[in-house]
Amino acid sequence: MGWFNYYGLIAVAIIMIPNIIIAVVDKGAFENRFDNKVILAAEQIGRYGCMAFMIFNIPHTYFGFWFEHALIVYLSVNGVLLALYLLGWVIYRKGRGKARMLWLSITPTVIFMFSGIMILSIPLILFSLIFGIGHITISYKNIE
Repeated sequence: MGWFNYYGLIAVAIIMIPNIIIAVVDKGAFENRFDNKVILAAEQIGRYGCMAFMIFNIPHTYFGFWFEHALIVYLSVNGVLLALYLLGWVIYRKGRGKARMLWLSITPTVIFMFSGIMILSIPLILFSLIFGIGHITISYKNIE
């Protein structure tokens, strides 16, 4: 795969498209009612770390695919997860229910974690854990 992951770039772009659209259409869509600075910082650090390490593979921190036909598994599973993520935006386009918030926070976390495991990227795995803890916690707390 090398230092630049085109597939990761496409996945990040697909994840970002509905977020950008909703931010433009509904200015209050990302209102945050949860006020824990540590969790908020963890989410942001995790988010940007995940996006960076989905796209860039730093030598000696990732080891590449570790079994035969791993690229096919990587693309197939990520394709399904990305489709489920987009489906979540369509199904839950209105409202702030628990199912919506959790669907739209757990799915990208799983995409980042799965991708990190598949290419054995230590930074991506670590940042996906940080992102998941922050993003899922914030999403859940914003429901209450």
